[in-house]
Amino acid sequence: MALKKLPYRQLRALLTHYLSTDEDAETATLISELRQTRVRGYLTRRDLEKICRWKAVRAIGLIKRNNGARVRTATRRALATKSERRRIEALMTLDGVSVPMASAILTLLQPRRYGVIDIRVWQLLYAMGAVTNKSSGVGLNFNNWYQFLMIIRYFAKKLGVGARDIERSLFSAHQAFQKGTLYRPLRIVDRHATKQGG
Repeated sequence: MALKKLPYRQLRALLTHYLSTDEDAETATLISELRQTRVRGYLTRRDLEKICRWKAVRAIGLIKRNNGARVRTATRRALATKSERRRIEALMTLDGVSVPMASAILTLLQPRRYGVIDIRVWQLLYAMGAVTNKSSGVGLNFNNWYQFLMIIRYFAKKLGVGARDIERSLFSAHQAFQKGTLYRPLRIVDRHATKQGG
């Protein structure tokens, strides 16, 4: 999906214009509910399902494959390490958790330090020249996420806000400049008609 021509030459100018420090009510409630997780040191299966419904409800079937012990073990490992790579890798051992979902987990637990990587923010960073590969924003890996994380933390520090604020601002700017829709509508195929050559 393409973006309209961006009237900004520098990412900082775009971020300053679209900067938002107001979290929507649903997300703020979820962040508040998950505060105890940091004290406890792990997510429950129910916590993970709530996060999935917030980030990408279409993945809930995969997320539900994880039993409580598996969720506790993976998230305890992720939250105990200081290594960003090991943190993401531990979360990705769970069914239904890719880099974007792992980034959503970390964001909801520590919004000052993390933001959600997704197609929109990556496409906007690509259009601004801040990143130089995967223009579609699809198939993002650890290295992409880490580059994104360094960018949003840099601007969070410069602008005196949290990393989630920078990510949310990028997301809003993408919505303002997108052409068309982000996802193609699903095609419904009549299997009976297809079998008959129709």
